[in-house]
Formats: sequence, C-alpha cells, structure tokens
Amino acid sequence: MNLASIRVITADVARLVAFYERVTGVEARWSTEDFAELVTASATVAVASTRTVPLFAPGAARPADNHTVIIEFLVEDVDHLYRDLAAFLEDVVQAPTTMPWGNRSLLFRDPDGNLVNFFTPVTPAATARLAR
Repeated sequence: MNLASIRVITADVARLVAFYERVTGVEARWSTEDFAELVTASATVAVASTRTVPLFAPGAARPADNHTVIIEFLVEDVDHLYRDLAAFLEDVVQAPTTMPWGNRSLLFRDPDGNLVNFFTPVTPAATARLAR
C-alpha cells in the first residue's frame, strides 16, 4: 500500500492552490475549478472545493476546521526555505528548530489554518530513518 494523496477541502481553491504553489515551488495540475493537485515525487496534495464534499458524503468534511493533521514536506534545506518564505508566510508557528528525533522543522499555517511542516533530517539517525 502507498499513500497517494492528502486532500484539503477549502472554500477558496484558487487561494489555497496559489499558496501551496508558492511554498512548494510545484505547479498545480487543475482538473476543474473545484479540484487541483500538486504532485510531488512521493505524494500529492489535492485541493478541493466544498462543492466536492457531497460527492463523497454530505457534511463529512468542513473547510478550515483541521486541528489534528499536519501536512509534512521533506525538504532539502529548511533554513534556506525559511529565509526565502519568511516575508510571505503570515502565520509561522515555529521557526526552524531541531526536534528531539533529529529533524529540523519549520511549522506554519496555510491560509485556511492547516498546519504545515517543512523538515530536513539533520542527524545521522534521522537521515537513515527517512532514506528511501
């Protein structure tokens, strides 16, 4: 089994897609005005309109209401990205910090309030754990 994607439901697809394009450097692939995907080497971040929710189960997902999931991106140099994005990011939760498990992490919120973590393994154990 492989994780294929994370889908974020939003009331403003264009705004959220533009945000993720800017922070990731990945150009979105649009299917409709209600659905776009940012495809990376290992997984996809899908962004979908609230209008898509009834296709699955009415009321099953609510935009800007996530308090449990962190969308994580493995990046080459988290400190470099932070310097590039600092003026753009409106809600930095934690500047780059080395975590006890060996990752250097930048935690911020997207425009809908979802937590995003950019991280770089900085210890030999973290590097080995994340080797693919």
